[in-house]
Amino acid sequence: MPELPEVESLSRFLGERLSGRSVAQVYPVAVHALKTYDPPLTALEGQSFEGVERHGKFLDLGVGGLRLVMHLGRAGWVRWRDRLPEAPPRPGRGPLALRVRLGDPDDGAGFEVTEAGSQKHLAVYVVRDVLEVPGVARLGPDPLSEEFTVEAFGRLLAGESRQIKGVLRDQSVLAGIGNAYSDEILHTARMSPFKLAAKLSEEEVARIHEAIGTTLREAVERSRGPALKDLKAEKKSGLRVHGRKGEPCPVCGDTIREVSFSDSSMQYCPRCQTGGKVLADRRMSRLLK
Repeated sequence: MPELPEVESLSRFLGERLSGRSVAQVYPVAVHALKTYDPPLTALEGQSFEGVERHGKFLDLGVGGLRLVMHLGRAGWVRWRDRLPEAPPRPGRGPLALRVRLGDPDDGAGFEVTEAGSQKHLAVYVVRDVLEVPGVARLGPDPLSEEFTVEAFGRLLAGESRQIKGVLRDQSVLAGIGNAYSDEILHTARMSPFKLAAKLSEEEVARIHEAIGTTLREAVERSRGPALKDLKAEKKSGLRVHGRKGEPCPVCGDTIREVSFSDSSMQYCPRCQTGGKVLADRRMSRLLK
């Protein structure tokens, strides 16, 4: 799933290429992905791009006073094309969900929004105000903003009865962190994913806060160079524990372990994070006693 660093890279990439250009045609290929109908997608045609922003995991493209907002879900992506096919796309079973052709007849450039797999979570909105998108309206603070201080983080955790892993993934608490980077943050902070947020000491809160900034900023920096098509591979290569079950921990050499849930899994290092104890690999896992 694209998380904050990847969406930030998409935002910067598109912002550089769309500035001053206009929309010639919009083709909604996967109708299920379109979550709004007023204004219609066709209202974007003939309008100029005014900028690209990121809100958590949401991409926000300003187009002539409207906002084209996208959440890429688990397997969505944006692909830039220097030359799009001339023929309009046909709805079908392929990954293509949306095509936007730019109003520059001399080059035929544009971008496509795709979604792989059978589970469809891609969401596309056309709104007048980005806060009309429910997922954006309930976002918590951005962890890369100057306002996200260690004191602000401590206030967010105060009274939180949930495990810290779940809190970090809650978009209403912090915007943009998902399953992969929460694993990476907790590994960097040397913290058990199952520790209760409300029971963290001031020192532990400070460690996690520092790990959030370090992990996300390093991931954003790594993603500056690769082309869009290579960003997913770059993300995977930069992860130290997530998706690396059975491999040695790059810090201590212990074997990276996994806890599986109904629709996801997490990875961690016992020696670095849980005092050597192994978390039970079953739903509603807890530390083995």
